[in-house]
Amino acid sequence: MKPGLSLRVSQHLALTPQLQQSIRLLQLSTLELSQEVEQMLDDNPFLERTADEAPREEFGLDAENTPAQPDDYSADDAIYSGAASASSTSAEAPSESESPAASAEEPDWSGDGTVDMAPNDAEWGGDAPPRTRNDAEGDEADATELARSHESLTAFLHRQALSLRLSEVDTAALRFLIESLNDDGYLEDPLEELATSLAGPDDLEQIEELVHRFTVALRLLQSLEPVGVGARNLAECLTLQLTALAADEDSDADPATVQTALRICQQPLEMLARRDIRRLTQLCGDTEERTRAAMALIARLEPRPGRRFADVERNIIVPDVIVRKAGRANGSSGQQNFIVTLNPDVMPRLRVHDIYAGALRGHKGGEGHQGLQQRLQEARWFIKNIQQRFDTILRVSRAIVERQKNFFTHGELAMRPLVLRDIADELGLHESTISRVTTAKYMATPVGTYELKYFFGSGLGTETGGNASSTAVRALIKQFVAAENTAKPLSDSQIAEMLKEQGIECARRTVAKYREALKIAPANLRKAL
Repeated sequence: MKPGLSLRVSQHLALTPQLQQSIRLLQLSTLELSQEVEQMLDDNPFLERTADEAPREEFGLDAENTPAQPDDYSADDAIYSGAASASSTSAEAPSESESPAASAEEPDWSGDGTVDMAPNDAEWGGDAPPRTRNDAEGDEADATELARSHESLTAFLHRQALSLRLSEVDTAALRFLIESLNDDGYLEDPLEELATSLAGPDDLEQIEELVHRFTVALRLLQSLEPVGVGARNLAECLTLQLTALAADEDSDADPATVQTALRICQQPLEMLARRDIRRLTQLCGDTEERTRAAMALIARLEPRPGRRFADVERNIIVPDVIVRKAGRANGSSGQQNFIVTLNPDVMPRLRVHDIYAGALRGHKGGEGHQGLQQRLQEARWFIKNIQQRFDTILRVSRAIVERQKNFFTHGELAMRPLVLRDIADELGLHESTISRVTTAKYMATPVGTYELKYFFGSGLGTETGGNASSTAVRALIKQFVAAENTAKPLSDSQIAEMLKEQGIECARRTVAKYREALKIAPANLRKAL
């Protein structure tokens, strides 16, 4: 082949650094954006905080002179329209008597609209720490410090071990076993393997000595709090807790029921998981009523003693958008309206440093002028991109609230089917932009705090030709199960028939999928419970 030259015409999309930064800022959560702002303040000397919002005209953001963009990320180096586009899109059209300033008034979020974000104590067996507040001083504990205040299971056990009067060898053996526990408080490795790992496979005498020391240390470990720590399997963990319960004189548990529960734990746990009451009654030699009471007692035990000490990631949810109730459209009989505003506490107030910018303008052509001019431009673009980020979040939130008004008034059963394309077509944005906006962004409403993605869901066909939201169908399934006869719980097929009576076409497999998502047990287990 001979070398040659050829011409080819093609098109490709080039993302400028400013556009890349705009897309990246849009997909950040509130906490990540705060970290990004702090990093930029440290790196760029032309950027500074201000108590007031920076003048929009300083960055070419005058509402009268700035053209609106149909797609916020479709054009390179697009000039952001700022508050003009944000304030022009609202969840409801303001009345003639309502001034723009009144509709944009920031709410007082310290009143009845405060949303409690306490952890679900029932999910963690009541181990979630209570939140306290010093009413005398009127200041609340910092949420970040509360999230960091954590004591591990290992540290908790070491602190208890200090009160035991042990020899140096036994203390070392106990410390070694504590360090060998997993996050749930179980000792997964056999004592022989732990001894072999220390002494080596050839020193049999030393292995035997270590196994003896570990056996003594294991009894000491299992006597510490929380009860059940140091167990080697689930049956031993439950047995340790039942033994402690039987020895507790202040316990209100029936001693005979505790003994039956101990005998159940000696049987294969598969029968307990299947709730095979008939088989367990025969093996334990007790009455069916006593066996049921023992199974109920076992269900109240903690299968993971180290759960409340687990160093799980604690995420602090800060709402980006606040929804408040407004007046009704046509008096008391009209539809409820809502006002959607940005959370002022999460909006960074930034501006270009006037002194530095003025000094740069007065020394044009000096050494390093081009580099400093580039940093100044980076500061201006950063402010524009942040303002554009919050404007896009506000526009999307208002569109969501407008479409899901019935949810805020009547609850989950009134949720409408909604997909990303619906909001994208309404606002003239791309679906990927809507996906970035609704990820890790939260909306504080009078009925709770929700991620923006929560309001999106597929639809199921109805007899009238319309669609029912999957969220509403799940709420309906939960309502059916809550009202069922516990002696004859509803099967998935029966729930599907009940949905069909409501005009919703839902297959049995779909009902099973929704039921599992709601963490509702099958009919046979609900009957046993």
